[in-house]
Formats: sequence, C-alpha cells, structure tokens
Amino acid sequence: MISVTNALDSIAKPALVPWGAGLVADHVIAAPIVTARRARTEPTRLRRELVALPTGNADRAKNLGTRVHERAVSLVLNTPYPADPEVEPYAIELARWFRLWRVDFDRDIEAIETTVLHRRYGYAGTGDLWVWLQTGPFRRRQLWLIDYKTSAKKPDTVVYHEQPLQLAALRHAPVLLLPDDTDGPAFKVRRTGLLNLRPRSHRLIEVPSGRAQFRAFLGAVRTARYLHNAPSAYPTILPDWAPGSTERKAA
Repeated sequence: MISVTNALDSIAKPALVPWGAGLVADHVIAAPIVTARRARTEPTRLRRELVALPTGNADRAKNLGTRVHERAVSLVLNTPYPADPEVEPYAIELARWFRLWRVDFDRDIEAIETTVLHRRYGYAGTGDLWVWLQTGPFRRRQLWLIDYKTSAKKPDTVVYHEQPLQLAALRHAPVLLLPDDTDGPAFKVRRTGLLNLRPRSHRLIEVPSGRAQFRAFLGAVRTARYLHNAPSAYPTILPDWAPGSTERKAA
C-alpha cells in the first residue's frame, strides 16, 4: 500500500521554494564576509552546503515532529520519556490544550498513533489522536480526528492546502490496524482538525475532510502510483536513414 504521506508528496508545494530560498538568504546574511571569502576560495564546497541547507533543515524538522509525537504518546499513557529540552515546550502546550478542553484520557481518548487502511484504494496512514470534545449542541461530545503539526517559527494559524486531504484520507479509511495485527472497524469521526503546536502557543483549527477532499486525495494516490511505476527513460526515435537507427519502414 502507498502511504498517505507519499501520496501527498505528488502534490506541488509552492511554499517550499520561498522557504528554502529564505534559509539560504538568512545563512548568507548572517555571515556575509565569511561567505564572500569562501565564494572566492572554495566556491564548489560553499555551493554544495548552501544547496543542502533546505534539505537538512527539513530533515531536522521531521525529526523534531517525530519526537513530539512520541512525547505526546507518553503524555497520554503517562509513561517515561527521556529528557528532551527541544521537545518539552511542545509537550507543555499540548498538556495545556488537554486541560483547556477538559480531556479525560481514560474517558475521552479513543485511540492514539493508530494505523488505518483502505484496501480498495490501496493506501494506509497513521492518525495522531481520536478524541471526544464537547463541541456539539448543548456541549454534547463529538468524536474528532486530530493531527498534530509542529513548527518552531511558523505562526500557529498556518494551514497548507494538502492537510485537509491528509485528514480526509485518514477519516475515510474503513479499517483500523489493531496492536495484535488484526483488523477492526474504523471510528465514525464527526469532525477533523489540526492542532498546531508551537513552543509558546497552540491552536486547534477545524479543516474540512468530506467527499470533495477525499476525491482529491484519491487523485493524488493515482498520480503517486503512476509516478512510482513510470519508466525513468524513453526511447529516442530517429528516421530509418539516420546513422544508428534501428527503425524500419513498414512493409
């Protein structure tokens, strides 16, 4: 099965270009004299380092996100977690959010970090949190599927265009993969949202995950599968009188 993340990687992300350019610009501005000197003495090495900056920072951000997710699991399950000063501010904000919504871990949380499957469409993904919140009429509880998003610098209001598709994919998958590797029916989610976690703030943002978003996600699945299976090279066509041609005129 293709993963939800890999399917969404087939969608263009225009925000990544200015973000990467900004990283390189900040690096040069922070040390203009050193950069200018290296541009004369070791231009090849400097160029290689500047080109690698966006990828390196993206890898570090992914690593931080993974550690924050692991810390979130330990918070909910009340299990030990090694000291990690970089992660702890996000854990504090997550704990504040749980307190704000009066979430009782035993009563209100249905699942955390659980894999869902859709065998018909051939994809799988992992949801972060299924939780009951008092968001219905007269404070009735509604089941939410929530995805944590972490960033050290982005505002807590940021939502990217592919994120509703991610939640739609998770919401509409009919099967849960249980801890013993058996299947179970997926939860009937009422609402979906992003919980943007920042070192000093948090924000729950509801995003749509209905049929329109699900159809768009399935388009990304088809695109990703095509790109995965597409050949990396195609034959060159020459007229049959050209040197080296293997083409022959039809009889």
